[in-house]
Amino acid sequence: MSENPVIAHVTRGGTIESSHTGAFAVSDMNGIIRSAAGNIDTPVFPRSAIKAFQCLPLIESGAAERFGLTDEEIALCCSSHNGEPEHLRVAASILAKAGNSEELYECGAHWPHERKDVVELASSGGEPRAIHNNCSGKHAGMLALARQLEAQPVGYVTPEHPVQIAVAKTIAQYCSVDIRSAPMGIDGCSVPTWAFPLRNMALGFARLTNPQDGAAVRIIRAARNHPFMIAGSNRFDTAIMQKVPRLFIKVGAEGVYCGCIPHAGLGFALKCDDGSIRAAEAAVSAVLLNLDVWTPEERACFDAYCHTTLKNWRGLEVGAVEGVLA
Repeated sequence: MSENPVIAHVTRGGTIESSHTGAFAVSDMNGIIRSAAGNIDTPVFPRSAIKAFQCLPLIESGAAERFGLTDEEIALCCSSHNGEPEHLRVAASILAKAGNSEELYECGAHWPHERKDVVELASSGGEPRAIHNNCSGKHAGMLALARQLEAQPVGYVTPEHPVQIAVAKTIAQYCSVDIRSAPMGIDGCSVPTWAFPLRNMALGFARLTNPQDGAAVRIIRAARNHPFMIAGSNRFDTAIMQKVPRLFIKVGAEGVYCGCIPHAGLGFALKCDDGSIRAAEAAVSAVLLNLDVWTPEERACFDAYCHTTLKNWRGLEVGAVEGVLA
């Protein structure tokens, strides 16, 4: 396996303090690689970066139409949200529309992402619930899909459940991978996660740009109309899509970013080897900046994220995180 190049570094006092290696691929719908670096054929776990593919069966099965899910709700099904009040409202709405309850969640509970929400919840004597889980939107969608498939909701997270079989089939179809032979693990929210190459992830996201694919069009439209639902306050995914609405992007744990550029018919996937999210943010910004598909204003947004300032506890500027592909 070839050694991956440095895709981002951290500077302090004008000197490189840390370096982060990784790989990325940019593909069109035919699988032609338009830009790449590093080993893009080694299987990696995309984790939450591919929630759009986990949401596709919800739409393709007719469940989204049957239960009257809005674009806001579809966006939350594709999200890794902060657990802010608006996220909880939308997750609860998805559950209610499909006749499900929070007790059916099998994603586990954790505290909200934002400190203000943690303080408010703790101060009120509350405890974190499954609906606070950053994947609760996805799981509400999966429970709705179970209803549509007339499957028992119990165990909907297991690989042999009809919900996860539908998800696996979708990933295999869009990303052209043999999911049966792919390494499988269990994600943080308890659903299966499969490892496959960045090349195939980028291809899958490029196929999401097909204007004839009604389910994919619905997901991209939902994310564009409701980027706050995809992540939330002080989050890169939401902020960059608010600034560049023609972009769809999604973070995955351990330094993964995937997404697509619908107007250009391109998909992309990036993995930071050491799992650093801040390095992955800078690196994917550099990858996007290098693509000749943006307006000058859009390019300026990516350029700003290629170099983010680091400050200490006194607010003094002490260094930066920089994508090094630009």
